[in-house]
Amino acid sequence: MAYQHFKFSLRKPEILKNWWCMFTFFLDCIFLSYASSRHVQLLRTMSQIIQLKNHHLDGMSTDFLYHLAINVADTKDTSNIQSQFGDVRFILTGGTSIRMLELAKYLRKLFGVEDTSDPVDLCEKGHRYAMYKVGPVICVSHGVGSSTFSVVLHELLKLVHYAKCKDPVFLRIGTCGGIGVAPGTVVVTKNAFNGLLRNEHEIAILGERVVRPAQFPESVIKEILAYGARADDGFQIISANTMGTDCFYEGQGRTDGAICEYSAEDKMKFLQKCHNLGIRNIEMEASMFASVTQKIGVKAGDICVTLLNRLDGDQVDSEKKEEYEHRPFLVLGRYIQELLKK
Repeated sequence: MAYQHFKFSLRKPEILKNWWCMFTFFLDCIFLSYASSRHVQLLRTMSQIIQLKNHHLDGMSTDFLYHLAINVADTKDTSNIQSQFGDVRFILTGGTSIRMLELAKYLRKLFGVEDTSDPVDLCEKGHRYAMYKVGPVICVSHGVGSSTFSVVLHELLKLVHYAKCKDPVFLRIGTCGGIGVAPGTVVVTKNAFNGLLRNEHEIAILGERVVRPAQFPESVIKEILAYGARADDGFQIISANTMGTDCFYEGQGRTDGAICEYSAEDKMKFLQKCHNLGIRNIEMEASMFASVTQKIGVKAGDICVTLLNRLDGDQVDSEKKEEYEHRPFLVLGRYIQELLKK
């Protein structure tokens, strides 16, 4: 009887119609689930690509990154830029071209690259900055101070945007003067202060004073400290505040410049005030670097080694300088290796 009832039910048009509706509904669910997952994946990819804060770029058909000597011939189709730089995950910056060349060679050994020839300077035609690529890493010189660094930083941010680099990390390595820490200490910047001892970066835009916050992401700082330091290194690595000044001599309270109109006592009071604010090193880029990367919303970190303790004097020990300069290489290399495992 059940079988006969079943055969009888199949003859009812409304039952067949309901079954067909259920079947098509099932197919729709599968399609929507797939489309939704693809949409989520697309959104995730888009969120990993940095978004610039300049709507004027949308109306530009080409973009010549002048100081890098890299031409984006078609901003709507950047496949050529993507093929050259799309795999970049780390943008490493430092003052001199020689230091960046040495860093590129160091990373080659670290990554097991067998090529013994000198890395090629990809920005040689620009005659201003140097850029070397080692796998997913580019090493770029930025000169001395925020003014020269800001120029190349803007163009590097545009480069990784056009290349559609996913979740890039910008990192700076350099030397600095310490405040109350031993020479050779590696300092990972937390909050960046300007020369007025404010945790901000000040810039003149269209004749107006514009102030922006200057902090580095805590997540990046923690990872650098966790992956970059080892107990047997023979030097200390700490996280602390940094002061980035616009002047190497008077702006940093030095008494060995061509001009000095303050006393040694005034200098020490100033340095003690810095120390009280948690500042443990002084350089010339941190506040600008922190503010620009924070404004864009890109991961960034500043890793500098102290060449001297400013509380003990102003002169750098030239014999120790080369040894100290390579310490950020160790920290940076370990950090990158760990992240590449993920």
